[in-house]
Amino acid sequence: MQSTTTPGVTPEPVQEDLDRRNEEFWDELCGTSFARQLGLVTRDRETLEAFDRAYFGFYPYLAGYLDRFDLAGRRVLEIGLGYGSLGEALARGGADYHGLDIAAGPVRMMQHRLAMLGSGGAVDQVRQGSALAMPYPDETFDYVYAIGCLHHTGDLPRSIDEVRRVLVPGGLAVVMVYHADSWRQWRRVHLTRAWARVRGRAGPSEVDVARLYDSNASGTVAPHTEYVSRQEIADLFGLYSAVEVRARNFDDLRFLGRRVIPRHRVLGSPLEAWLGLDLYVVARR
Repeated sequence: MQSTTTPGVTPEPVQEDLDRRNEEFWDELCGTSFARQLGLVTRDRETLEAFDRAYFGFYPYLAGYLDRFDLAGRRVLEIGLGYGSLGEALARGGADYHGLDIAAGPVRMMQHRLAMLGSGGAVDQVRQGSALAMPYPDETFDYVYAIGCLHHTGDLPRSIDEVRRVLVPGGLAVVMVYHADSWRQWRRVHLTRAWARVRGRAGPSEVDVARLYDSNASGTVAPHTEYVSRQEIADLFGLYSAVEVRARNFDDLRFLGRRVIPRHRVLGSPLEAWLGLDLYVVARR
């Protein structure tokens, strides 16, 4: 697995320090830049509905990871809450929804959404805490969703073990992590570094790579990011009884700086299945 850290810190930061920096960084909601691009800056019902339509339109495959399961009445935990689109969809689908995030901002957003839905009890079920030491007893949840979160914790194996711990026997985990062998990684990282070595120059740094994925409004990159291969993620889920891994998502295909094939035409294609940006895992405990 590859990892990145921001400049000025040790390659293997003390977990407590990394947790603190993650808490600060992710207090700005994941999805904030997307919302600003859409011109959506308030948090009223109409604005959030517009954001959610755009969000699920941009990631059309994501709804399938909700619709394929009977979530009504099931205890469902979401880790990494972001702008709250997925969490609200889970709650609207009748799940007994619980949310966990290391930062206060996403927790407040999810509580705000649930309050507007009239899910008073569920508001108290959204908590701030670490995915590496989740504040729940063993075998609590029927489903755990963690979309784009665990690869930022600094200890991906431990976070996956924690997900397994809080799942009931036979429960399902739905997890997204960044794909180390994606088209973006090959084009923007591996090939660029190889060409730089041929020319005797420095290739993109680890921070440059991280900036391709997550940065906040000030341009700061996420404190820690990992990218994993299919085999690595399958090994990390080795204690689960069944594991499905599928590559999803894609960038626009460009040539000489011009977009030649928009990403929506690649979604669902063999190219996405082979070199997709993200790996989606469905694992049964």
